[in-house]
This record gives sequence, C-alpha cells and structure tokens, in this order.
Amino acid sequence: MRKLAIVEFLSVDGVMQGLGSPDEDRDGGFEHGGWGAPYGAALGEILSPDIGAQTSAYVMGRRTYQKMAEFWPTQPDTDPMAASLNSAPKHVATRTLDDLAWSGASVLEGDVVEAVAGLKTEGQGTIVALGSGDLVRQLMSAGLVDELRLFVHPLLLGTGKRLFGDLPSPCSLRLEDIASTSLGTVALTYAVGQSISSAPSTSSSSSPGGAGSLAAADQPAR
Repeated sequence: MRKLAIVEFLSVDGVMQGLGSPDEDRDGGFEHGGWGAPYGAALGEILSPDIGAQTSAYVMGRRTYQKMAEFWPTQPDTDPMAASLNSAPKHVATRTLDDLAWSGASVLEGDVVEAVAGLKTEGQGTIVALGSGDLVRQLMSAGLVDELRLFVHPLLLGTGKRLFGDLPSPCSLRLEDIASTSLGTVALTYAVGQSISSAPSTSSSSSPGGAGSLAAADQPAR
C-alpha cells in the first residue's frame, strides 16, 4: 500500500491561490498572485537533497498540471526535482484534457476518489499530490490522505482560496517534523490520523524540539 502525501504552499491564513505568478489564478478577482516568490530563495535551506527520491507517482488537477507542464519538462535531470517529476507517472484529474503532452502523464479515469484509492494499492513508495486544491479537498474528505507537508510563508493575504474546506468529521494530525528558513517560512510535516469524535485531552505534552530537516521531503516549489 502506497502512502498519499499532500504538498502545499500557504499563507498563514491558509491561502494557496496564485502562489507563483500574477496571472496564475485570478478567480474571484484575486490580485495578489505571485505572493510566494519572495520566499522561494530560502527554501533550499530546508529541502532535502534527496527531494523526490521516495515519490513513485504524482497526482494533480488540471490547472496545476498545465502550469507545471509549462516549466518542468525543459529542466535538466541534474535538478533532482525535475528528474523526479519528468520520470515518474503523473495522474491528472481532468474532464477537459485528453491529450497530455508531458511524458508519463495520463488522465485519471472515472471517479477521481476511487481512482486515487486504486493507485494507493499499486506498487511502493509515496504518491504526492501537488497544489490542486479542489482535488486535495476531495481526497481529504474521503480519508485518503496519509501525510500533509505544508510550507507556510509569513504572510496574511486576507482573501483568496483556502486549502482546507469542510470535512465529514474532525481529523487528528501528528507533527512529524518542523523546520524554518531564514525568511520565516515554516515547513510542517503531519501524519494524518483517524477521524476523532471528541475534543483531544487537555493534558500537557512535550512539543517536538529543534528545527530539523524535512525528512523525505518530496515537495517542489510550485
């Protein structure tokens, strides 16, 4: 059984929209596109040199696929993220695209939740979902996500699409790793637990100490 990990770049108030460039996603009149760019230079301080090594497949929505397919296929394999993205299978949730030019990309057929559940039963390693807020919310709601890898930039946007939406019930998270950059980005890795039906215990517990490297960080800068 493969693990499904979600990789997202967020503002402190949970916005994921338009991270990379001004025109990436203007839905709803969003005018803050490219807000993640000032923090990108310091991400190398916390990204593992083995980035992508444990990833055996990627899943993504149409918009994320189209944006990434404009850039990554032309990058050299000396870039470990490019090597991973260009060689691993990429499964795209789309009803409008049928001709995917990026080598190794294919359309997720049928119900997307059932299709991803099926992918988890095949092979080894980790399936990584990149961006793709609508898809990720469906996978979270269905209980298919095993790990969250969140890169939280020190910024409040106040408007824009948030990553997390409604869930059938609360879901517990266990902090696995935490690291930070000199520009204030915090990288958080959480194991996703089972749904919980009552509030957690109020008894005190020790918090993870130290800012380590992001273990098995398969995440790219979008």
